[in-house]
Amino acid sequence: MTTSTIAAARELLERRNHTTKFPRLSADIRPETLEDALAIQSEMAAQHTASVGGWKCLLPPGEDRLIVGPIFSDAIYQGDVAKLNEDDGVARVEPEIVFILAKDLPAKDTDYTEAEIDAAIGKTHMAFELMQSRFAKDADQSFPEALADILLNQGLYIGNEINKADAYQAATIDIKMTQASGEQTFEGKHPNPLPAQPVHWLINFMSKRGISFTAGQAIITGSYAGIVRLAFDEPTVVEYAGLGRTEVTLQRR
Repeated sequence: MTTSTIAAARELLERRNHTTKFPRLSADIRPETLEDALAIQSEMAAQHTASVGGWKCLLPPGEDRLIVGPIFSDAIYQGDVAKLNEDDGVARVEPEIVFILAKDLPAKDTDYTEAEIDAAIGKTHMAFELMQSRFAKDADQSFPEALADILLNQGLYIGNEINKADAYQAATIDIKMTQASGEQTFEGKHPNPLPAQPVHWLINFMSKRGISFTAGQAIITGSYAGIVRLAFDEPTVVEYAGLGRTEVTLQRR
């Protein structure tokens, strides 16, 4: 691991402790390629005091784009409360489905079959990806810098369980979020044809890079409604039509 990768990882981890907006990384530690960014992510995981409790991913949107990154276990919540840093005064979340592994999938040089990966997934749940823009609006950061910073992720909320077979087919979901301050509704559409497809890609892409997946890790695969702005400290009722309902209060970290 290069000294610049170590320094960039240290800097990006420190930024996660603040609500401040930061400029882009200094030129001497700035990632220039996707490989640079993935190396910084790996070093962040090595430096972090918490384990990798999950992953975010999408099918790659292009040759020069990857949507992938670790989610650290100290920022994964279940139950009635989730905590996150405010972003421009509000809580920013993405409504998703989370796939939770029930079996280990060790790193290997050849692909797992879709059936093997599906069999390793034990449960599916409603979920929020907890989001935070840490770069200033005028930072003009490159995509590798954004990828190294794990693409706005600051954590994960895991809501109530939903039927696995229904989750696999949930290309669209009508979503309603209700707080005392108002109601928001969305005709939700997954960014990939089906929500489990990115899990298949993630496991094989990272496995061949030497990353093993372990039982209990949670994998999210894309928002049904982009980023949603919600109020803090108000009970939030989230309904996925035909799939389930969960309630959570978002609190400032």
